[in-house]
Amino acid sequence: MTTRSADTGPDPLIEGREDLIGVFAKGEKPKERWRIGTEHEKFVYMKSDHHAPSYEEKGGIHALMIGLTKFGWEPVYEGENIIALSGADGAISLEPAGQFELSGAPLENLHQTCDETNRHLAQVKEIGDKLGIGFLGLGFWPDKTREELPIMPKGRYEIMLRHMPRVGSLGLDMMLRTCTIQTNLDYSSEADMVKKFRVSLALQPLATALFANSPFKEGKPNGFLSYRSHIWTDTDPHRTGMLPFVYEDGFGYERYADYMLNVPMYFVYRNGGYIDASGLDFRDFLAGKLSVLPGEKPRIADWVDHLSTAFPEVRLKSFLEMRGADGGPWNTICALPAFWVGLLYDDQALDAAWDEVKHWTIEDHQRIRDQVPRLGLQTQGPRGRTFQELGKQILDVAHAGLSARNRLNAAGDNETGFLAPLHEIVASGKVPAQRLLDAYEGDWGGDLSRIYEAMSY
Repeated sequence: MTTRSADTGPDPLIEGREDLIGVFAKGEKPKERWRIGTEHEKFVYMKSDHHAPSYEEKGGIHALMIGLTKFGWEPVYEGENIIALSGADGAISLEPAGQFELSGAPLENLHQTCDETNRHLAQVKEIGDKLGIGFLGLGFWPDKTREELPIMPKGRYEIMLRHMPRVGSLGLDMMLRTCTIQTNLDYSSEADMVKKFRVSLALQPLATALFANSPFKEGKPNGFLSYRSHIWTDTDPHRTGMLPFVYEDGFGYERYADYMLNVPMYFVYRNGGYIDASGLDFRDFLAGKLSVLPGEKPRIADWVDHLSTAFPEVRLKSFLEMRGADGGPWNTICALPAFWVGLLYDDQALDAAWDEVKHWTIEDHQRIRDQVPRLGLQTQGPRGRTFQELGKQILDVAHAGLSARNRLNAAGDNETGFLAPLHEIVASGKVPAQRLLDAYEGDWGGDLSRIYEAMSY
């Protein structure tokens, strides 16, 4: 989630609707300036007994943050607490229960993305080894109850933790017990954004299936392959879902702004702290009638903050965010941006992907979204094919897109190799969660503690 720690730089008042839409328009970039941003979260645990460390405890999250400053990371404070780090590789931030996230820098190619990932994991492992801390690559805590997890000292999380139970039964699980991998990509125009949004939203369930990696809850199988994905179905209906309006005629920046104006607020950031505005209307804020800030009108940063409080399967800011994948091992961190870059950053690949999904109905999109968390690659697509069959075709499209980009590393390799784990998954028909279930029921003999050895970085 977005971290704010201070009011920085010029921040003009919102004068009218064009300022809201302008945030999206300012994201437009020519193709040569398109970049790749990769975010990945991991669970933090103490090797001695597998408990999730608190911020304050000796050798805990605060100590981990301090330790990473040896690599040039600069602390970001909220009050007296370090709640993030900034550096050349982007930002490191804390999710609500101490899940550790790297929001990577905008990079030109996937080779750079994996170099960044390697540097980050080497750094956290070096400091983690000194503190007795390990890092787990899964989409959901396999053995922790909500009550066993700490809360990080971030003001926006206090507001969200109070608000979540009012609007859904699983929102606290989303905050405290999930990890994800996310890819952020650019667009050249409003029309380009629309096409990429439609393709990526339609295929987000395929990404969910390919990366499904959360089959356990509180020490036993939970009946899902991606329980993380299921959680979003009962988190908050006002700010989640498949967004049917994206496929309606006339969709663009204005329609997305209307959607966001209908999303209830969480907070307003002022003077280094968060003001609880949960459930209030951003339109009232625009009119100077927000009850918690009477007479004050929003600034651009307030709108940007608000954009970060909706959680659909694909999210628009000044770039597009692909949000469908569970956290997982190293090779999946690199495979997710490879999947989306291959599909969305080559014109022929984008056209081919659109040809595959453009006839899907709104009912198709929703049925698929509902089934994928349980069925994974056995989900039936609109033409009667399984997602395993669809996955093979779409991966071929992504592979062709990456080959056409022809971005080479020093050894002369292009980016297609990063898709290898996904080709293996669709060839076998077994997503990561199914391999974990096989191990649990087989070699592990029902001993879920074995997952720490199997899935740690």
